[in-house]
Amino acid sequence: FTMNQGKYVFSQIISLLSHKEFHTIVARYKGDYKTKHFNCWRQFLCMIFGQLTQRDSLSDTILCLTANSNKLYHLGIGEAVSKTTLSRANENRDWRIYADLCMKLIHEAQQLYSDDSGLDFELKNNVFAIDATTINMCLSAFFWAKFRSTKGGIRIHTQLDLKTSIPSFVHITPANVHELNVLDLITFEADSFYVVDRGYIDFRRFYRIHLSGAYFITRARKDFSFTLVKSQKTDKQSSILCDQIIKLKRTNFYVFRNYPEKFRRIKMYDSEMDRTFIFITNNFELSAIQVASLYKNRWKIELFFKWIKQHLKIQSFWGQSENAVKTQIWIAISTYVIVAIAKKKFGLKQSLYEILQVLSISIFEKIPIAQLFENSVQLQDFKELNNNQLNIFDL
Repeated sequence: FTMNQGKYVFSQIISLLSHKEFHTIVARYKGDYKTKHFNCWRQFLCMIFGQLTQRDSLSDTILCLTANSNKLYHLGIGEAVSKTTLSRANENRDWRIYADLCMKLIHEAQQLYSDDSGLDFELKNNVFAIDATTINMCLSAFFWAKFRSTKGGIRIHTQLDLKTSIPSFVHITPANVHELNVLDLITFEADSFYVVDRGYIDFRRFYRIHLSGAYFITRARKDFSFTLVKSQKTDKQSSILCDQIIKLKRTNFYVFRNYPEKFRRIKMYDSEMDRTFIFITNNFELSAIQVASLYKNRWKIELFFKWIKQHLKIQSFWGQSENAVKTQIWIAISTYVIVAIAKKKFGLKQSLYEILQVLSISIFEKIPIAQLFENSVQLQDFKELNNNQLNIFDL
């Protein structure tokens, strides 16, 4: 790590990005057309600096950069930027530049994490959770983000790889776009599992998953009616109450036509929560316990949304146009992925949460990153400081 001697922590993080690939993407959208000084690269550096140092606003970011103007040349930002310049760039430069960059980073992270399996049992198949989170906004300021008659909001639809906790698909819409519609945009991979909550139950769309050779897992609604085809044996000692092969009722012609095949219904009692859960899936190979376990892993997408909202400053927006908001969200998700890449490349043992926290207070340090995270005394003090916030990330 001698090559990082004398480089700021911020520069070491940024060095994980390919400058060449970034400029290829910028050229694709003519992002630097008629730009003299403040190009897309500098815009990106200012924004990711704000994310990594957990600034609260655009003004706060500019203030911090200006206060450290003597270091900006070494960060690659050059001279200090005015708030108007950065704000104008966010409003006008195509957000797809940062969406494409994010997808490039995601692809790299997926390869780095390909051997990881955050599941409770060995499984060759890919396992994805699909869900959406809504961020409320003031409708008068963000008139394009319709939600309800008096409320504005946007929805971030995400498909998360449950083995690696890396998102593989992200789609941003106004909050009034129903999450079900996003299933139509996803290309389902054969032999992969797609775990969704009850809000996504739509048998016509589930049949599309089935026909593409993939599997769905979800929880059944209370009013779910079906015809029993066969009951399968279950271990009386286990938490599985029943494992049935069922079909949709023929009496409801339209529903039956949407999904004419058999699938499974699994009833399970969770003694810890003292609750009964009913799962439905079109997979007949996994044991009932494994199906329940995969659904339980859906919690990781909730953690991802929580992490993004808490630590990556997308609850307060730094621009009002749709373009500025999408730019900020894509750069926020890119920051999450870059932290995940840094964890692998620098061999860090800490959680993404801890890594981001330490980076936020060490951005102007000139110390190799691996060394920074070896300093266990400093990290121990840091952990104790944040202990009450960390509990949820230790699950």
